[in-house]
Amino acid sequence: MSEKINLLLAEDESALGQIIKESLETRDFKVTLCEDGNKALEAYQAHRPEILVLDVMMPKKDGFTLAKEIREIDDDIPIIFLTAKSQTQDVVEGFSIGGNDYLKKPFSMEELIVRIHNLISRTETQKTSEVLTIGDFTFNFPKQQLTYKNEEGEQLTHREAHLLFHLIKNKNSVLDRSLILNKLWGNDDFFSARSMDVFITKLRKKLKKDERLQILNVRGFGYKLTD
Repeated sequence: MSEKINLLLAEDESALGQIIKESLETRDFKVTLCEDGNKALEAYQAHRPEILVLDVMMPKKDGFTLAKEIREIDDDIPIIFLTAKSQTQDVVEGFSIGGNDYLKKPFSMEELIVRIHNLISRTETQKTSEVLTIGDFTFNFPKQQLTYKNEEGEQLTHREAHLLFHLIKNKNSVLDRSLILNKLWGNDDFFSARSMDVFITKLRKKLKKDERLQILNVRGFGYKLTD
């Protein structure tokens, strides 16, 4: 059996939310259902889902506000908005704040499932093309493998790979400490910060074969990878 897709559903209409949840769970999805935006943000931080399905009109925190906050720490996760609103400016706003798709109520479950699979497939395709070069190293992000020249590749841990990916993507620029802590560790508290320092030290050791490469500590801001 294929691994279940971890999905976060935020829908304040209890009956509709339960119908969507149960329908998705019969299709190999693992669904976390929340009935307001605040609980959905907490669930996102706790479970790190692969895709978000967000109702726009929710109590405490609406779907657009929730999406904006998540986009500040996660550029990649696919977001589908569910809404009864049909005005053009609402659709435009949804896409402008980082939504990937927009489904108007009422909708069929088959259509929702097709759209979810399309977004996940598109995201996976983008990730498989991420083979990066830094100095004399080649970094295959999907395989989490770092290769120096023609040597055998070294396998990185999940967190090492994601941290290196963001350092390379922001090469010669400062990688914001708080942003990356929230993105990879789920918070920016003292213990997470110390953990990230350990991972930075590990990456420095892995990159030391190319003396041009340095990961600099920019005090009070974050880290910068230079070549």
